[in-house]
Amino acid sequence: MSATATIRDRLDGLPDAVLVAGYIVAIWVLMVLLARAVGGSQWTNLAAGFVGSVTVLIGAYAILTLALNLQWGYTGLFNIGVAGFMAVGAYTMAILTAPANPGAGGVPGFDLPLVVGIVGGMVVAAIVGALAALPALRLKADYLAIVTVALSEIIRLFVNWDGVAEVTLFGATFGTGGATGISFKSPGDVLSGLVTGLGSPLVSAAAAFGVSSPNVVNIAYGLALLAVMVGSYWVLTRLSNSPFGRVLKAIREDETVTQSLGKDTRLFKIKAFMIGCALMGLAGILFRGGAGYISPQQFRPGITFYVFAALILGGSGSNTGSILGAATFSALLFYLPARLGENIPLGGDGAPGNIVDAAAALGSLDPAPFVAYTVANISTLRFVLIGVVLIYIIQNQPKGLLGHRNEPAASVDITDRRPASGGESDE
Repeated sequence: MSATATIRDRLDGLPDAVLVAGYIVAIWVLMVLLARAVGGSQWTNLAAGFVGSVTVLIGAYAILTLALNLQWGYTGLFNIGVAGFMAVGAYTMAILTAPANPGAGGVPGFDLPLVVGIVGGMVVAAIVGALAALPALRLKADYLAIVTVALSEIIRLFVNWDGVAEVTLFGATFGTGGATGISFKSPGDVLSGLVTGLGSPLVSAAAAFGVSSPNVVNIAYGLALLAVMVGSYWVLTRLSNSPFGRVLKAIREDETVTQSLGKDTRLFKIKAFMIGCALMGLAGILFRGGAGYISPQQFRPGITFYVFAALILGGSGSNTGSILGAATFSALLFYLPARLGENIPLGGDGAPGNIVDAAAALGSLDPAPFVAYTVANISTLRFVLIGVVLIYIIQNQPKGLLGHRNEPAASVDITDRRPASGGESDE
């Protein structure tokens, strides 16, 4: 038995919670080691910054990937408008919670409580998802993809439009702020108040180790996102194991057969699409709106590609794989190369100015210029790295890192053909 097979067998025996927690802790340890290597006397504060930022990214992308897995992994709905539904949730929350009298230069809102804003953002994102899915679900999956990507761009251009930057309707003044964005009281502000208030002893203890108060708040916010991720995972896992979830998986496998069994597949798909869009809206609120300010530039289509990359890495059709894929993409492929480029010089000072000069040296069997160019531009080349990893995964592990945990549509494993009592094995 090869070493790879042995490792996979051992992973198979681990509970999902232990597997995910161990993976995230391993990423934290890696970030601490990197900070210890490059941070000098300030390494503890640098480590806290690395751990806090990477935890926020893991939590946010895991929620988004879980939502996309419900739509694409379980139901086969091809949604390429993830960024648009994030924007709907975040802007709805911002308009509902922004102060009615923000002062000079501010955009007024309805000054409602934060909880109302979060729930409102999720509800509006779900409604917009239903409106997008209703006409498109009558057609093939390709048309749903076209509709969602177009809708995402329409939403971004709409909130960027000066015509809705500040409007008055039925005596109430509100708006999106246009290209300049909108400020509001965010979940991050509330958590920061709790950490620096009730948690002041913890902040003082962290200061004794050289960790600043903002980094303590950032770590606390990242842990809060992980808590939301755990809640989302629990709800979606219960949902996928319910009769409703089995119908979704049956739609993914063969919609015609599912319809022949008397199931209204369009209704099931719309419900799944709305739940997924509501979660995407929640991620937009907690991720992009966490700092108390949002603008249209934060919801570019690229973020949709990132979420799809995370789901492909982890394995479509697996909630556990979705989280591991999100952690792998956000921490190891997106965040880590950027920090390496910022903190480790790696001898790239004498690197060629462009890739052509770097590659030309390979013709004379001199790899040094190419290596120097690569390490000097590692932050930019991370997107090439993501593409290479995706190609490798698709070719060699098409079901993702945990593809062996892909959940079938049947509630029992029909591949396990045990002989009936008293019969022969080949009957």
